[in-house]
Amino acid sequence: MNLDDMQNKRNICILGSTGSIGRQTLDVIDRTNGYFRIASLTTNNNIDLLEKQCSRYHPKSVAIVNENAYYKFKQQTNYKGKILCGESELIEVASDTHNDLVVSSLVGFAGVKPTLAAIQNKIDIALANKEVLVAAGQIVVKAAKENSVKILPIDSEHSAILQCLAGESHRQIDKLILTASGGPFFNTPKNELKLIKSDQALNHPNWSMGNKVTIDSATMMNKGFEVIEAHWLFDIGIDKIKVLMHPQSIVHSMVQFVDSSMKAQLGVPDMRIPISYALTYPDRYTYDFPQLKLFQLAQLNFCEPDLDKFPCLQLAFDAINQGGNAPAIVNAANEIAVDAFINHRIGFYDIPKFIEQSLKNIHFVSNPTLNDIFETNEEARKYVLQLI
Repeated sequence: MNLDDMQNKRNICILGSTGSIGRQTLDVIDRTNGYFRIASLTTNNNIDLLEKQCSRYHPKSVAIVNENAYYKFKQQTNYKGKILCGESELIEVASDTHNDLVVSSLVGFAGVKPTLAAIQNKIDIALANKEVLVAAGQIVVKAAKENSVKILPIDSEHSAILQCLAGESHRQIDKLILTASGGPFFNTPKNELKLIKSDQALNHPNWSMGNKVTIDSATMMNKGFEVIEAHWLFDIGIDKIKVLMHPQSIVHSMVQFVDSSMKAQLGVPDMRIPISYALTYPDRYTYDFPQLKLFQLAQLNFCEPDLDKFPCLQLAFDAINQGGNAPAIVNAANEIAVDAFINHRIGFYDIPKFIEQSLKNIHFVSNPTLNDIFETNEEARKYVLQLI
């Protein structure tokens, strides 16, 4: 595809433009020779970087969630566009009908409302926020179908599956196989993980990600969330989704078909590659990203995950099998526990312990409404904070 020949630029809104995915999305856009117009950018409180982004991309509007950061930005900025504040105005930015695509890369449950609002206004989504589908997958997918909206995954694993399924019949899928690097503790004995500190867990061997996602990778809750996401994104039974450990992070995921043949998507561990595919799907643009050189690979290893060592993965399977608001409970409990671990308030294995206790003690709703999901989120957060 030659994007340079396109007549009209696509208006793009980036939720979380100052985060890891947001910054890498802008890097991808810089390489497409003006095909995208930056309509709006948002941040929680990183106003210094937002100021630089405004100077470079001249968005029509920006939204700053943190009120103090908003007032500070207004006092110091030279930006002349519309400056909005708070969650309600973040939703306004996301759901602007001039948007052609919303990149949803906010961290945590905060991404649910603005992403859903964009979907309800018939805007396609490039989704990097796992929690949107983990906490409210049934509601979000239903809204996307009703509004003929595409949800295009940015996660490397789901992007890989999307690419493997191109031209294939859904009914011929035997299983989806998500690969997991194992994070920094793939070779660490379980008894040593009890003493792990957050700075060790934040040192991922392959990927550059935000703090929360990096800790989720270390506990393998990240992979559990991806299992739940895959269930909703590809409308596939949870019994047909498998996880394999693959420490090299070269094979990003695989699909096995009913005739026992298998497709895999390979590439260097660079998030800009799945981001670029989501932005121009179903076409591809020519980039100068680092290329995989198979002849330089010594080996590719795969093994089954150790669920005793990484109990968060099993908890995610338990939650989606239970259904209802159980995934929302897991998501909220994990978010609070991870934050506490990063701030040295709890240990590494307290994270799955608090999640498991939340699943047992938070009120279960078998067929939740969106309001039920938000109530579950609040209840689970308060419960874990009390445990801490």
